[in-house]
Amino acid sequence: MYIKDLSVTDVNNYLKKVVDNDFILSNLSVKGEISNFKLHTSGHLYFSLKDENSKVNCVMFRSDAFKLDFKMENGMKVIVKARLSLYVKDGSYQLYCKEIKKDGIGDLFVEYEKLKKKLFEGGFFDEEHKKAIPKFPSRVGVITSETGAAIQDIIKVIRRRNNFVDIILYPSLVQGSDAPNNLLKGLKYFNKEKNVDVIIIGRGGGSIEELWAFNSEELAMEIYRSKIPVISAVGHEVDFTICDFISDLRAATPSAAAEIAVPNLKEHKKTLEYYENILRKKMDSIVNEEKHKLNISNKILMLNSPTKVIAHEYEKIMKINEILDKSIIGKIEISKERIQNLNALLKAYNPTNILEKGYSIVQGKNGVIKSVDEVNIEDSLNVKLRDGNLTVVVKKKS
Repeated sequence: MYIKDLSVTDVNNYLKKVVDNDFILSNLSVKGEISNFKLHTSGHLYFSLKDENSKVNCVMFRSDAFKLDFKMENGMKVIVKARLSLYVKDGSYQLYCKEIKKDGIGDLFVEYEKLKKKLFEGGFFDEEHKKAIPKFPSRVGVITSETGAAIQDIIKVIRRRNNFVDIILYPSLVQGSDAPNNLLKGLKYFNKEKNVDVIIIGRGGGSIEELWAFNSEELAMEIYRSKIPVISAVGHEVDFTICDFISDLRAATPSAAAEIAVPNLKEHKKTLEYYENILRKKMDSIVNEEKHKLNISNKILMLNSPTKVIAHEYEKIMKINEILDKSIIGKIEISKERIQNLNALLKAYNPTNILEKGYSIVQGKNGVIKSVDEVNIEDSLNVKLRDGNLTVVVKKKS
């Protein structure tokens, strides 16, 4: 016999009333280990409480969380005072915590801290061992689940940022006992083939148990030995694993890893265009400046041109030549005048001119006779007349 038909909401409301009215479920003290801890921006605390076999979701509202005297972390063992109630919307139940007390640290967390300390003290986390992530990879290797959200996020981000980058997926388990060995094989594959420029290893968020594969010491050492840079992208921003510390770079999420691994082509194109514009302006400025210098040099050259100097010197030579011509002509004229004067004077004093007046010149064997004392009787003399010469013999002196 069945009662009347009920809606899903009716069933959930009924269960909520049953649970809320149960004295034991309203006054629980539950011991367990904290995992998947989240501090909401509202101040509410969300986490899971687990033991070896089971887990239950928990919430502690801000008003009660404010009273805590310690900082909650994954791996802590605690005892919570809470009531159990049902969330009508999705039919799930959770513990509404009023008080939380520490009850030691979980075994997995202790193991995690022990390995972390060992590797840290061994220098495996030191920055000097970190390899640089290539700025412009052509191929990105991804080690993760082929069906998980992580690979879809990585592909989406890489395709959005740079569609020319190839993605090579090495499908691997990311949870469970076989996961560490699967992840390790992926690292060995890429290092052997040398077919990628950078490796992204990771998965989406989860509890410490779900992320435990990434706390493997063997996996950590394989990452350390990798010749190819490794980006760890395990869980959410608040999740940390050994893989995060030993990798060359840790990304908060798989999407963030894709953004780190692959440059944004559009941004780089804008940057190149920006620098190209600056370079072009600088080149134009340099060319214009050199043109200006060239024009000035050309003007200086024109002013000091050999042709102009030669032309200028030629003008000076022409002027000097003109001066010389005038000087020579002047000197010639003066000389001609002097010659004319001397010629006139010579003519005036020319002894032959007297012959025109009827005089004669008497010459002996020693030249012109100036005195009778220079002549002897019977001397032969030459008498020069206007129109000829006479030879005479001296017969008498008086």
